[in-house]
Amino acid sequence: MKQAAILLFAFLCILSKCRLNDALVSQSNCISSIVAVFLAFSVQASSINNVSVILENLISGYDIRLRPKFGGKPLVVDIDIIIASFDAISEVNMDYTITMYLNQYWRDERLEYGDGRADQQMTLTGDFADKIWVPDTFFANDKNSFLHQVTESNKMIRLGGDGSIAYGMRFTTTLACMMDLHYYPLDIQNCTVEIESYGYPMEDVEMRWRVGKKSIVGTDKVNLPQFSLVNYNTISTIQVLASGRYQRLSLSFLLKRHIGYFVFQTFLPSILIVMLSWVSFWINHEATSARVALGITTVLTMTTISTGVRASLPRISYVKAIDIYLVMCFVFVFVALLEYAAVNYFFWGARAKKKKKRDRVAANMTANSLSNQNFRTTYRSQAANGRATGACDDQKLSEDGEIELTEIAAEDAHVSNAFPYPSIEGEERDHMLRHNTRVNTNNNHAEYHGDHQIENTARLRRPSGYAVKGKNQRDRKMWVNIRQRAKDIKSKLPEVKDVNNIDKYSRLMFPLLFLIFNAWYWVYYSVLSNMAVTADGQV
Repeated sequence: MKQAAILLFAFLCILSKCRLNDALVSQSNCISSIVAVFLAFSVQASSINNVSVILENLISGYDIRLRPKFGGKPLVVDIDIIIASFDAISEVNMDYTITMYLNQYWRDERLEYGDGRADQQMTLTGDFADKIWVPDTFFANDKNSFLHQVTESNKMIRLGGDGSIAYGMRFTTTLACMMDLHYYPLDIQNCTVEIESYGYPMEDVEMRWRVGKKSIVGTDKVNLPQFSLVNYNTISTIQVLASGRYQRLSLSFLLKRHIGYFVFQTFLPSILIVMLSWVSFWINHEATSARVALGITTVLTMTTISTGVRASLPRISYVKAIDIYLVMCFVFVFVALLEYAAVNYFFWGARAKKKKKRDRVAANMTANSLSNQNFRTTYRSQAANGRATGACDDQKLSEDGEIELTEIAAEDAHVSNAFPYPSIEGEERDHMLRHNTRVNTNNNHAEYHGDHQIENTARLRRPSGYAVKGKNQRDRKMWVNIRQRAKDIKSKLPEVKDVNNIDKYSRLMFPLLFLIFNAWYWVYYSVLSNMAVTADGQV
């Protein structure tokens, strides 16, 4: 109908032109023009009719359920891919999204037409694929895919005169990629596209890359924000399943992660936080609030950075390279906080010990002063009454105190401190010193005999057959040994005379150790990354 309308329009145009130009154009020329138009349209109509007839003849009697060469040799299906873009790579979901053109080539003798020449081709819409046999190709590692429909379904079929078929489509697919994150973010990932026939084993369909590695086009235009495409390779393998042996084509992409993003988002902030924790070494150790606030702030900041990094990664059990770095940075800031705890302990602990020692000496002096005062009063009363008992007591004190007086004399400073009344001299002073000696000696003997008496009483009160055995005895011995070892270790520790020395050594040791750790970290993982690239590039 459309062709008839066009033909009628052309006829009217020619006829009106002939009437307007009667003087210039002869009637014969007008007739020849009309005949030429009719002939052209008739040829075109016959050609279109011939193509339509050819397609109808090809489809009539065609069994879509049977593959080409059914019952004979395996059908060879060649495949090539044009990479349109890498859309996204997700470490959390372990997949990546890619848009590509997939082209499949095979030959079906049932669709031969014309002279049977391969260069005689017809390009048809994708709807024609529903009327002929096509391979049941699928992606083995596919998670989600969709065919583009704008503005029409992105499918194409090109039919050759010898029955050769080119079947192409454009689609976006999300493919699984099991990533190895041991070296993250200095890692190399190997992501693949797995192409396979779903139902036809190798005895029916043989799939292969059309021209080997050159079957992949567009890799030079791939641009990823976090990765660079180092290399790619085409592989053909055989999958042995319960239903048979299947040919699988694999396209492997070797992707190297860019470190720039992580340097500015993770590594550099962590380094600055660690360096900030060192500022406390230059703050006075008596400024407790300042140093504690700085230490806790750096610890919490490192915790926040670590939490943000873990949120962008899957929950995997093994340790990653970035985990090692963040943990070591956390250790540095935490040890910097503990360093101030040590400084504070040594500073205030030493002062507390000195104060306790002074209080103990003052208490002893007070006790001795009260004892001497009581003896002085007693001695003066006895001397005033002239009792012989006092003389006898003086004799005993003299005999009992000779040895003690000799020891006291050996330590003049102690004697002068133990006797708080330097103004008392002569016989009275000697009697008071002998009295102190006798009192101390009697007290020591009383404590000794008292302890033994208590121990003997406890033994007498024990039931017959009582013995400390088993687990309790072993636990007691273990705790005794632990206490003894702790005392030995404490005695071997150097005595800190000036707590400022701890800060001085920390100012040197912390930056030095952190520099050594960074040198080892970057050299070690850079070498491993380069080795991985070399090994995978040779596959």
